Amino acid sequence: MSFVPPGSGWPEDPAAPDTPVARTSEEVRELARSSGTLAELTARQSVCRACPRLVAWREEVADVRRRAYRDEIYWGRPIAGWGDDEPKVLLVGLAPAAHGGNRTGRVFTGDRSGDWLFASLYRTGLAALPTSTHAGDGQRLIGARVVAAVRCAPPANKPTPQERATCFPWLARELELVAPSLRVVVCLGGYAWQAVWPALGAAGYALPSPRPPFGHGAEVALSRDGAAVHLIGCYHPSQQNTFTGRVTEPMLDAVFSRATALAG
Repeated sequence: MSFVPPGSGWPEDPAAPDTPVARTSEEVRELARSSGTLAELTARQSVCRACPRLVAWREEVADVRRRAYRDEIYWGRPIAGWGDDEPKVLLVGLAPAAHGGNRTGRVFTGDRSGDWLFASLYRTGLAALPTSTHAGDGQRLIGARVVAAVRCAPPANKPTPQERATCFPWLARELELVAPSLRVVVCLGGYAWQAVWPALGAAGYALPSPRPPFGHGAEVALSRDGAAVHLIGCYHPSQQNTFTGRVTEPMLDAVFSRATALAG
């Protein structure tokens, strides 16, 4: 089998053998809508099979594996939201990496982007450890949660518009469930910025029109039921950005320090 079966003992696996599986976009919408808790939602996210191309790719990667990880078992399933159940800060990325989260079972874990991200979260008080290497490594987020707009690793890191639309209800429902505690949303990259706006609207936030453009450090104040939430843009800590100097450690730290201050 080229993926970890739910309930088989993998650390932090949110699902059980009887967790319902979405196999169509309609089933994604229904299972997301009917999830009453984050635990129920993340379990259902982690076994989703609604996008045939993504399912085939994530499982092929898990079966073939990269040479450096050829002796490891890959997670090979969707990557559920992870972190504090009542976060003040929510980080939104694009999708898991094929040999990162798709291998480790935790978003932004086991790849170079995650190395930069978790080091900054640690320096700014949002993570307990400076590294995130694998599920069950003792890492925990402090008042923060991390999600991906698309929950499966896509070929060439490019999900199709249909795949993004199919996955959307998972993000929208997660935002709705964490809304009572949420104070800041940090979007890691332009795609996350675009993806989160309709999800915020679906979760009940009043949105400005026209939509403000993405930029590093861009900040927008929104409200829901009288409570304020701040949306902050952040360049993605991809190797392309970190190698070229477009993203530096002080730049990341400034965004997360600002998020921590706004979260109170």
